[in-house]
Amino acid sequence: MPQLTFWYEFASTYSYLSVMRIEKTAAAAGVDVTWRPFLLGPIFKSQGWTTSPFNVYPAKGRYMVRDITRIATQRGLTFRMPETFPANGLKAARLATLGVGDGWGPAFTRAVFEAQFAKGLDISSDDVLLEVLAELDLDGADAFTRANAPEVKERLRAATAEAQERGIFGAPSFTTADGELYWGDDRLDAALAHAAGAQAGASA
Repeated sequence: MPQLTFWYEFASTYSYLSVMRIEKTAAAAGVDVTWRPFLLGPIFKSQGWTTSPFNVYPAKGRYMVRDITRIATQRGLTFRMPETFPANGLKAARLATLGVGDGWGPAFTRAVFEAQFAKGLDISSDDVLLEVLAELDLDGADAFTRANAPEVKERLRAATAEAQERGIFGAPSFTTADGELYWGDDRLDAALAHAAGAQAGASA
């Protein structure tokens, strides 16, 4: 099947929109998705930012909240901006990195994004993440222990480094097998179409 890599950051509001629709949309396009959690913090730091650009530019932040609210409403989603933004998504990203390898990464990712942007919860909290894991019938203590293993930490660092090498500067982003980069939830359909078309061209 054609392949698309989905790069997402847990603090990203627009990633929430893509997380909640990518599996169904990709299946309809006949494209297989690889989920890649990564961290935007190091990338922002390299650009001289110490926080989200939505905080650096308040007008942009206000627009983002209204924009996400409109889109979420159109898609039948709930959107609630958490009190702390951006959240520290390091623990969630490590757990998701573990989960991607174990097969529960997408379900965990959706549940964390719902906790954060549908319920307004603080996903940097161990209690919130443990509740998410419990809802998925996963052993939270075991998952936390394994997610903090050196090899999982290194996988997340490597994913973040690879994202930066690929020119990724925001989330959500999508990369195709032939190296095309698409940024933003509004580019998901174009990314899927390119992935499918590139595969068809390669097979012709």
